[in-house]
Amino acid sequence: MIAPEHPLSITRQAEVLEISRSSVYYRPRPICAAELMLMRKIDELHLKSPFAGSRMLRDMLAQQGIEVGRRHVRTLMRRMAIETLYRKPNTSKPAPGHRIYPYLLRGLAITRCNQVWSTDITYIPMARGFVYLVAVVDWFSRRVLAWQLSITMDASFCIEALEEALNKYGKPEIFNTDQGSQFTSEAFTGRLKREGIAISMDGKGRWCDNVFVERLWRSLKYEHVYLYAYESVSEARSKIGGYFEFYNGQRPHSSLGAQTPDQVYFHRPPEALAA
Repeated sequence: MIAPEHPLSITRQAEVLEISRSSVYYRPRPICAAELMLMRKIDELHLKSPFAGSRMLRDMLAQQGIEVGRRHVRTLMRRMAIETLYRKPNTSKPAPGHRIYPYLLRGLAITRCNQVWSTDITYIPMARGFVYLVAVVDWFSRRVLAWQLSITMDASFCIEALEEALNKYGKPEIFNTDQGSQFTSEAFTGRLKREGIAISMDGKGRWCDNVFVERLWRSLKYEHVYLYAYESVSEARSKIGGYFEFYNGQRPHSSLGAQTPDQVYFHRPPEALAA
């Protein structure tokens, strides 16, 4: 997204994208193995008990023989972009001045593909270090339309995933996100508005408003991420890409009548896809 050879200065490019200039030059610092192990444990516990806050996670870790302070757990949760999921004020805070849009999906019947798309960010552990993953999902078919990895939590990789989905699959009627600063930025919402897409945002602390993406993260991590220890970002990108091909094209979903997301999205019978 940032091009050093572009006529615009890097400072100006960062301003246009509404990202911190320091993130352009960011290089990940090594994290000790014990810290990575602890983050992996927190991630696993969070998937099983998303209602658990830093105190409860501390106590759950203690049950496993891992002694760690609550403040350290809270620090790691922030680094991993993990939030306790229950109704509370001031969650997924947007950047100051960013507009918050109303939630448009309450009571809405989702009856066709490209009616509603949604997106979210999750933490992906590796053998040494971690990355962040963003994905764009079609609600009706559950199909992953586009995804990107990043070593930082800026908005640029979210915009790249959005651009890829729009270029490949047209546009939805409604696009739903949480209230994170990446999705409330003018660079992100402006792209949706230029396409005439209605913008919907989850209520504060309302994890269930984006439940289909949350289910995708659970499937991805238990069926793939936790089975491998990615040695590099390139390996993570390759193997996650392979999983999403399996998820879209081969993995049947009970909620789709044992069809795959590809079958539902492209309206193809099983024999046509096999051919």
